[in-house]
Amino acid sequence: MSTRTLVSSTQLKKGRAVYWTLLALVVSVFTLVFIGPLYWMVTGALKTAQEVAQTPPTLFPRDPRLSNYVDAWTQLDLAKLLFNTFYYAAGAVVFQLVFDTAAAYALSKLRPALGNVILGAMLATLMIPAMVLIVPQYQTVISLPVLNISLLDSPFAIWLPMVANAFNIFLLKRFFDSIPEELMQAAFIDGASPLRTLWSIILPMSRPILGVVAIFAVTAVWKDFLWPLLVMPHPDTRTVSVGIYTFAAGTPQNIVIAASVIAALPTVIIFLIFQRNIMSGLTTGSLKG
Repeated sequence: MSTRTLVSSTQLKKGRAVYWTLLALVVSVFTLVFIGPLYWMVTGALKTAQEVAQTPPTLFPRDPRLSNYVDAWTQLDLAKLLFNTFYYAAGAVVFQLVFDTAAAYALSKLRPALGNVILGAMLATLMIPAMVLIVPQYQTVISLPVLNISLLDSPFAIWLPMVANAFNIFLLKRFFDSIPEELMQAAFIDGASPLRTLWSIILPMSRPILGVVAIFAVTAVWKDFLWPLLVMPHPDTRTVSVGIYTFAAGTPQNIVIAASVIAALPTVIIFLIFQRNIMSGLTTGSLKG
């Protein structure tokens, strides 16, 4: 005997067909949105300057030229630009891991007076548009308060603003909150100081979230354009994004696109290698005993 249900089998089949059709359509559209610009950039770097500028554009390069990447590397001095960017990114990682971790640890485990008020004030800064802060930050950099020195063309002009990152502090604090208090109490009973507890217990258990913060710091420095353009005016101190923009005016478009591909590769490689660490660090909210 066939069982009767509220929804007929015909309607169920139609519903499944509509579901899978919509799913395939949505996935295809989002794939084109995200992969399309990357494909256009990679293929554009293999075209001639005339083919890049022609209308309508070609979907595939007629005569692929790998030499465009060599020309971009030499003409734009990408080795120097990439080294500068790696240097600034490494410094930003060190500063953020040291100071943001210390701030998050204090707010989470040491619980100072008015700690919640301080955290709330930090989070409130996330509501302020970044463009609004450009002018006061630049005024601070060109004449550092108290010391009255200029930080232009100094890596500290990039490192110091990166330290004050309320999002990373909040992210670290939420992870530290998930660490059981019993471990902290056991360490204090054994005579460990707060700093010793941080170094020997908290940090080894926080490697996933520390990796996430480090990757965020690298990508933030790598993709930033306006701030390095303002505080790194000398050609020897430019980042890769500013360097490509500076040379773009007198360089063929296909060479500029090839340089953009080379500049994008490090961050793409970093994400592909550490994507599991990123997801595990963001989703870890508790510890299993």
